[in-house]
Amino acid sequence: MTEFIQKHKLFSFYSMLMLIVVFIAIFAPWLAPGDAFTSNMSQALQAPSAQHWFGTDKLGRDVLSRIIYGTQLSLFMGVSIVAIMVTIGTVIGAVAGYFGGKIEIVLMRMADIMLSFPGVVLAIAIAGILGGSIVNTILALSVVGWAKYARIVRSLTLKVRGEEYVTAAVMMGASTGTILRRHIIPNILPLVVTTGALDIGAIMIEVAGLSFLGFGAQPPTPEWGLMLNEGRQYLQTSPWLMVFPGMSILLVVAIFNLWSDSLRDVVDPKNQG
Repeated sequence: MTEFIQKHKLFSFYSMLMLIVVFIAIFAPWLAPGDAFTSNMSQALQAPSAQHWFGTDKLGRDVLSRIIYGTQLSLFMGVSIVAIMVTIGTVIGAVAGYFGGKIEIVLMRMADIMLSFPGVVLAIAIAGILGGSIVNTILALSVVGWAKYARIVRSLTLKVRGEEYVTAAVMMGASTGTILRRHIIPNILPLVVTTGALDIGAIMIEVAGLSFLGFGAQPPTPEWGLMLNEGRQYLQTSPWLMVFPGMSILLVVAIFNLWSDSLRDVVDPKNQG
């Protein structure tokens, strides 16, 4: 372990920062200094102080507590969406690459159709039709994002399918499911997982963007994009309502982007430099 840390110092450092974010998300109910949900109009729009480090919002709720709870929600939504996209894309891409023919044509044309639309615009359209909510945000971004992974997995599957050990497995009478499960997917999974890790930060920004526009989380949910939307009308009089949620998005997304980039270097050292 010590040798690994010494060899991959950046990855170890960013992993520590990421684990801190995960720790905050998991233990948000115990770490939050105040009530993130209950209104207290007598303390509305108070500036940052010793009692409320990040101030209070228009309903008197502690901003720091809401940001801590927002970490939990943003991380959950980001990881969930990436996991769904990777799963759907991997299954469709592996099936298309392995079987080829008409199955590949149909599945890849579906992927091409999805990729032809601007992702965020299509997600807004889907979320607008379904209505703003956390579940609908996850569904909208998952529907938009799976096609990229299907394309990647299909290309990798075509490469792996021609390997000798896959040919040997076919000659020995292994079923299609067994070949996909034991020989193809395990060999393409590292690159797919690394690509998914690279997308977590971008997905968290898209989640915040949908909430900011009113298509994501709804009040009184403590979500960073929603907090930015609620605070924008008080930008001149109470700037902390936008500054601290904005800084939270910037910091967490930067941590995940740097961590995923260093993870790629660990998985594939040829990418270094």
